[in-house]
Amino acid sequence: MNAAVPYELIPDSADHEAAVEALYDDVFGPGRFAKAAERLREGNTKIASASLVALDAEGLCGVVRLWPVIDANGGRAAFLGPIAVAARRRRNGVAFHLMERSVGTCRELGYPAVILVGDEAYYSKFGFRKAGRGRFALPGPVDQERILIRDLNPDADTLGGLLSVPPAAMRAS
Repeated sequence: MNAAVPYELIPDSADHEAAVEALYDDVFGPGRFAKAAERLREGNTKIASASLVALDAEGLCGVVRLWPVIDANGGRAAFLGPIAVAARRRRNGVAFHLMERSVGTCRELGYPAVILVGDEAYYSKFGFRKAGRGRFALPGPVDQERILIRDLNPDADTLGGLLSVPPAAMRAS
């Protein structure tokens, strides 16, 4: 770390798991496990190079995780979430830097799009827009107005239907 940037971004690893879960609990509470988006994370293997943590002098201060998903026709996309920033670092650029680095990595890996469930007013500053009512379905109820997409290449236009975990990404239990 340097004085100009009081935190650093590094790949998320098993060493960060306890701190990441504590941050998610602090930011989202236990209700996060009941959301339809969680069904796309359960048993899935995160996209390692696109999943990042932010560390400052006090420890973990931010995290973003991305997950591979496929659409109804087998088209691939990255599913973002959750992203969380500790209260001490909010409005400090951490979310922006996490988001831009992780989305950039997905672009480099050839993902046509990044999809998430969230607030358009917040995520539009990161280039996300509403996917369109009925374009995507999740494995559980979700507000269609909250499904957002950021196109990374022209193949994003072909994506649609039920999102699921690709068989190759399923973790052995």
